Amino acid sequence: MVIDAGELIERFSRSSGPGGQGVNTTDSRVELDFDPSTSRAVAALPEAARGRLLDRLAPRLVGGRLIVVASEHRSQRQNRVVARQRLVSLLREAAAPDPPTRRPTRPTLGSQRRRIEGKKRRGQLKSGRRAVGDD
Repeated sequence: MVIDAGELIERFSRSSGPGGQGVNTTDSRVELDFDPSTSRAVAALPEAARGRLLDRLAPRLVGGRLIVVASEHRSQRQNRVVARQRLVSLLREAAAPDPPTRRPTRPTLGSQRRRIEGKKRRGQLKSGRRAVGDD
């Protein structure tokens, strides 16, 4: 999937991260704004992947748009790169197919034995803490 640069809207503002006094004067924080419902790149995906992507991104959308923010670096250029990488990873995760469902299996005899032995050890430890009573 290749996203056209014209589909991305970048906004810059002052960051609260590292940078000393320069933080007060440079707009290094980057907000990357992307609309997946009108994107040609998303429209080119197969129907199943497109539906999965839009469904999974729905909770993150603000007004139908996906907003990614980066402000951890001092330079605007580095923050732009980080924001685009985050957008790519979000889109990849959202479009990825579900993992195969787990087939339930029975516990092995060895694992059952180890579990019971652990329970017995724990019970003996606790019984050793009891007060010795008068019999």
